[in-house]
Amino acid sequence: MSGNKDDGGWKKFVWDSDKGEFMGRTGGSWFKITLFYVVFFGCLAGVFVGTIQVMLLTLNDFKPTWQDRVAPPGLSHTPKLDKAEVSYSIKGIETYLPFTKTLREFVSQYDDSKQLDASKFENCPAEPADYKERGTLDDNAGVRKACRFSRTLLGPCSGLEDETFGFKDGKPCVIVKLNRIVNFRPRPPSSNDSIPEEAWPKVQPNLIPLFCTNKREEDADKIGEIKYYGINGGFPLQYYPYYGKRLHPHYLQPLVAVQFTNLTQNMELRIECKVFGDNIDYNEKDRYQGRFDLKIQINSV
Repeated sequence: MSGNKDDGGWKKFVWDSDKGEFMGRTGGSWFKITLFYVVFFGCLAGVFVGTIQVMLLTLNDFKPTWQDRVAPPGLSHTPKLDKAEVSYSIKGIETYLPFTKTLREFVSQYDDSKQLDASKFENCPAEPADYKERGTLDDNAGVRKACRFSRTLLGPCSGLEDETFGFKDGKPCVIVKLNRIVNFRPRPPSSNDSIPEEAWPKVQPNLIPLFCTNKREEDADKIGEIKYYGINGGFPLQYYPYYGKRLHPHYLQPLVAVQFTNLTQNMELRIECKVFGDNIDYNEKDRYQGRFDLKIQINSV
């Protein structure tokens, strides 16, 4: 009997037909409560939407609003694998096939056949020159043309004559680029104070020089000759600034191909590549800011 009484109690609490109450309140009370919460949450939604709209009014479709905390450009390389390690056997094509495949896919973006459209691309100086100004990010000039960069500039590292990019001969190539930053103008070094003496010959006007060397002192006599291909072995200023994906959709970054022609085989070697410029810094916590480390091991069997 107590169970029936309890059942009757909660049923009556949910709906009391004698008083016309639902869960202890009349229909009019529930209407007021519902109306209050509808208005309350409607006001919250309105404030949120209004805040978003005001924020969007401060943004520019073409120019980043805040760039004061943007770090100097990163220096990246292809092929780029986990832990930046390139290890393979000269006699095992399957061991270096992933590297050459990645390189081939990357340089295909620079095929001459993809740069024929004169409305999208233009010829720029073949030697390092000053910045190529194409207006400001705020004007109405529309989509900007991009400087052509032919993969033939990469010489034996272009993949045109040697599809293995030197890997089968124990002379692997690595293709290096500076990462894109909208409206960034890299400045060449104004002095040799922060540049290793052996890199001084690479410093020249209108060029951001790239230099690679041994990371560890014990590897100094094991690296051998390093060759650089591209436009004077660095990043020429005429390819800057970059105007962003919307204004510069066909932009091609200048490349530098680095070929290690005489690495000591059957041992792991550590190599560091760096670019030098007055507004290019390095960060110990970011191994790709202005530089990168690379581990290479070429096995003879």
